[in-house]
Amino acid sequence: MSKNKNHTDMILGPNLGDRSLVSTISGQDQKGKISDFTVIEERPLSIFLNSQEIVTAMTIGDYPEYLALGFLRNQNLLKSEDQITRIDYDDDLKAVIVRTENETNYEQKLKRKIRTSGCAVGTVFGDMMESIEEVNLPICEVRTSWLYTLSRQINQIKSLYLEVGAIHGTVLCKEDKALVYMEDVGRHNAVDKIAGWMFHNKSEAVDKILYTTGRLTSEMIVKCANMGVPVLVSRSGFTAWGVELAKTTNMTLIGRLRGNRFTCLSGADRLVYDVDLKEKND
Repeated sequence: MSKNKNHTDMILGPNLGDRSLVSTISGQDQKGKISDFTVIEERPLSIFLNSQEIVTAMTIGDYPEYLALGFLRNQNLLKSEDQITRIDYDDDLKAVIVRTENETNYEQKLKRKIRTSGCAVGTVFGDMMESIEEVNLPICEVRTSWLYTLSRQINQIKSLYLEVGAIHGTVLCKEDKALVYMEDVGRHNAVDKIAGWMFHNKSEAVDKILYTTGRLTSEMIVKCANMGVPVLVSRSGFTAWGVELAKTTNMTLIGRLRGNRFTCLSGADRLVYDVDLKEKND
């Protein structure tokens, strides 16, 4: 799988070097001036599990193997014990085929779907929602200094979002360090890319924080819980069902993180207030 190290302090950063992810289109600004504007690409990607086509997702087109792995893993179509024998990506067909050693039970799962609030690919399978009842995430301490550092650091990282907008970012973090930063047109796609990276690299989830620019909806909580990540953070807001699911799974859920402000609606007992904001603002 391809690697991009635009940011030396991260394992994987925003894919700024791949200019096939953007296009230049002529347009007119508020003063009537005609200029060239850079916009993000949006392409279909078909995901296959063995011989079965599972879904066609709209994506910016980078890290298709990670997206496919993460999507299948987060939909419970791949289990942690499943042995991946091959992953083939065909750029002409815009398709990824994930092959496993043994047959999977995707046919049964495909019959049960729930439509969700996500952009682009907004479908999760019924038993994925039911599986949330079995998840009990480990307790992970969260220091407020980590949150403030991550908020400042992530907002300053050069990204496709800062260049062209119209996409979401998701960042896998440990304490106050950003490790892996993925972007896509749908926030769930960006999360799936992180999940695929973790699955491929056998990355431990128990001490990680997942940061997203998107809303904290039920599907985001379910994906994060199925990944085993105990802390989910966003600069955006919550839905009531998302908060309920976070509490059910023992997840620390923090939203509206901007600067030194945030709201925690689940797992507040794990917060360690190690920054004196009064002193910080003086």
